[in-house]
Amino acid sequence: MPGIPRLKPYSGPALLSYGFRPFFLFGPLWAAVQILLWLPMFLGELSLPTAFNSRDWHIHEMLYGYIGAVIAGFVLTAIPNWTSRLPLQGRPLLVLVLAWLVGRIAVAFSAELGWVATLAIDAAFLVLMAAAVAREIIVGKNWRNAKVVGLLSLLAATNIGFHLEAHAEGMVSYSARAGIAVVLMLIMVIGGRIVPSFTRNWLMRQEPGRMPAPLDRFDMACMGASGAALLLWIVQPLGIASCVLLSVAGAGNAVRLGRWAGERTARDRLVLILHLAFAFVPLGFGLLALSALDVLPQSAGTHAWTVGAMATMTLAVMSRASLGHTGRPLEASWKLQVVYALVLVAAIARILAAMIPAGVTTLLHIAAAAWFLAFGGFVLLYAPMLCLSRKTGRG
Repeated sequence: MPGIPRLKPYSGPALLSYGFRPFFLFGPLWAAVQILLWLPMFLGELSLPTAFNSRDWHIHEMLYGYIGAVIAGFVLTAIPNWTSRLPLQGRPLLVLVLAWLVGRIAVAFSAELGWVATLAIDAAFLVLMAAAVAREIIVGKNWRNAKVVGLLSLLAATNIGFHLEAHAEGMVSYSARAGIAVVLMLIMVIGGRIVPSFTRNWLMRQEPGRMPAPLDRFDMACMGASGAALLLWIVQPLGIASCVLLSVAGAGNAVRLGRWAGERTARDRLVLILHLAFAFVPLGFGLLALSALDVLPQSAGTHAWTVGAMATMTLAVMSRASLGHTGRPLEASWKLQVVYALVLVAAIARILAAMIPAGVTTLLHIAAAAWFLAFGGFVLLYAPMLCLSRKTGRG
């Protein structure tokens, strides 16, 4: 009996043949372009016709523009493996891509478009994504991954809240923290699966030694503690209670990372970068625990999460998934390793910029340049394979 086909018959552009292709191309491209716009906006040298202030526009477009695109590419590519159903491709995929693109344009021109129309246009992408994923999970009866639908729905809700808070208050705080928290939970949930899994797969081919610990009650307890800490941080980022919960979550995630045998992965950069990315999760908790006592500014911890954990993890996942789904060896070329190094430089420089006021301008320029080169480099490296047909097989 023949196996279930992995793809529908499809003769359109290769870019629309699988979910990862358009979103792993346009998401990083937007991340590179956005930073070129944001720094001059921050310095008062450029303005966009957006209703958001420069800080909020930057936060929104990183969370719901770039990260939203990468989440879409990852989830749309993972769903066929989760449900044994055929992937979204062709016209339905194009609808999602256009919804994402129109959202970016609407937010950039929101001062002229009006906040209600901007909210409706921008919110459509994540709402459609959550609905598409929910449909696949329900039809495929893959209840194990239903939590991903919940987190996607929460991300869509925080995006709506972002627009409402910006309109009502003139500056966003609660919704920004909520959006960061939801994405971080996605990293802890999905990263908690793929980091030890890919590590184990690689170590099985090496000399005998310590292996990653399997998912167990400790991981569940750690994610529960992290969720509680993030909830309190959203509503009350300052105070002893927040400091205690953030510290506990940070310690738990540090132990969790230590259980995954990352010290044995130095020879495989595709695996090592996953561990380095996840290391920014406990670091962010620790820095925010200090900021809860007003020892450090909050931006040190939030940028450990956004530039460190989120940007590094997404680059790591995009590069690995694109290689695998386009029929190429799972090896990090020296050019890709430079991309990894640059995003780590961006993360460290941005964290330090929050901690060293005297060097903030220089450090921001270093962080922005490293970020642009990392994401621009990724686009240059991966655009050909994302736009051309796979040599054989899945994508």
